[in-house]
Amino acid sequence: MAKQFVKAELRGDKVVVFLKPTCPYCVMAEDVLSSYKFKPGHLKCINISEHSEMSAIQDYLLELTGARTVPRVFIGENCIGGGSDVEALHKSGKLEVMLKSIGALQ
Repeated sequence: MAKQFVKAELRGDKVVVFLKPTCPYCVMAEDVLSSYKFKPGHLKCINISEHSEMSAIQDYLLELTGARTVPRVFIGENCIGGGSDVEALHKSGKLEVMLKSIGALQ
C-alpha cells in the first residue's frame, strides 16, 4: 500500500515533498520551495507523520531513492534529494531551471 501511495503522488509536472513538520531539513526544503510561484496543484507537501503507514512509506522511499530520511523531494518522478540538496540547487539557480522545465511555475 505504501508503494502505491507514493507512486500515485508522483507525476511529471508536479513537485512532491514527503516530510515531517518537526524536521529542520523539511522546514528548509519547504522554505526554499515557498519562494517560488507554483501553478495551482503543482506543489504538494505530504506530512507522512500523520500517515498510518509512515514506516512503510519511508522503507519504500529508501528502495526508490537510496535514502529513508525526510524530506524526499521529487520533481516529476525524479528524486532530487533532501533539504540541503534543494537549498544547494536553489542557490546555484538550477532548481528554477528544473521547475520551469516541467511547467510547474507561473
